Amino acid sequence: MSQTVRGRVVSAHGSHFYVELESGQIRHCFPKGRRNEAAVGDWVSVQLQGDQEGQLVAIEPRRNLLYRSDEWRTKQFAANVDQVLLVVAVKPTFADDLLGRALAGAWAADVEPVIVLNKIDIHDGLDQARERLKPYKDLGVTILEVSALDSSTVEQQIRPLLTHKTTLLLGQSAMGKSTLLNALIPAAQANTQEHSVALDAGKHTTTTTKLYHLPESSGDLIDSPGVQAFGLAHLSLEDIERGFPEFARHKEHCRFYNCTHRREPNCGVLDALARGEIDPRRHALYERLLEEKASAKT
Repeated sequence: MSQTVRGRVVSAHGSHFYVELESGQIRHCFPKGRRNEAAVGDWVSVQLQGDQEGQLVAIEPRRNLLYRSDEWRTKQFAANVDQVLLVVAVKPTFADDLLGRALAGAWAADVEPVIVLNKIDIHDGLDQARERLKPYKDLGVTILEVSALDSSTVEQQIRPLLTHKTTLLLGQSAMGKSTLLNALIPAAQANTQEHSVALDAGKHTTTTTKLYHLPESSGDLIDSPGVQAFGLAHLSLEDIERGFPEFARHKEHCRFYNCTHRREPNCGVLDALARGEIDPRRHALYERLLEEKASAKT
C-alpha cells in the first residue's frame, strides 16, 4: 500500500501541482478524480507514487482562500495567507477599481492588506499616485513607498513585514511585481518586462502562482500572475459589507437592521457619506459590487 504523507502546495499548473513534503522533497502531484480544488498554500495529504510523483488525496481545512470570480469563471490566488501585498506603481497608471476590489476581497477573507507604491523614482505622477492612495491611508492601511530597483530600500521596508508570515504578492501587470520579487528573493529570477508606454499597460510576466521561501527568514512569499480584473461574485452580501470597514461604526445608526446602505431612509452610512466621512468612490464601488452580485443571480 502506498504511503500517505503531508505536504504544502507550492505551485499550481491547471490540472496538476507541485507539493513540498515535510521532508523537503518536491513531488509532482495530480488530484484524485476530476475535481481540481487545491490552491497554492494549501496543506494536503499526498499518496506517494514512484520516486517523484504523488496523488493529492485530501485538502486540510483552510484558514482562508483568496480568489476572484465572475459569472464565467473562478481563479484562485492562494490559501492560508496572513497578509497580501497589493503592488501599485506611479507608472503605468494603476486602476482604482481593481485596487478597491482587491482590498475588499482581502478584508472579506480576514486577510491584512498592505499597499506597496512602487517606482517612486519616477517623479512625474508621484504626487498624484499618493493622492489617489490617501483614502486607503485614512482607513489605516499600511502604505509603503519603494523603488523595486533599490534592493536595500526593499529590504529595509518590506522584509520585516514578511517574517513568520505567508504573504501573497498581488497586483496588475507592469506594476513591477516581478522586480520586487527578485529584490526580496534573488534566486527566484522572475522574468521582468518593460511596460508599453504607448498603451500605458503591461503584459503578463508571471504565468503561474508559486510559493517561495524567503532566505534567512521563516516567512513565505506567494507570487501570482498579474490581474486585469477582480470579480467578487462569490462574496455574500455580508462579505461585501465586511470589505468596507469604514461602514462599521456608521451602520449602527441605520434605522433598519437589514439596511443595504443604498437608498433606505435614516441610513447611518448614507448620512456619513453626505457628511463627507465616507469616500464617495468607495461607496460607488460598494454599489457596483452589489449590482454585480444581483446580476450574477439572474
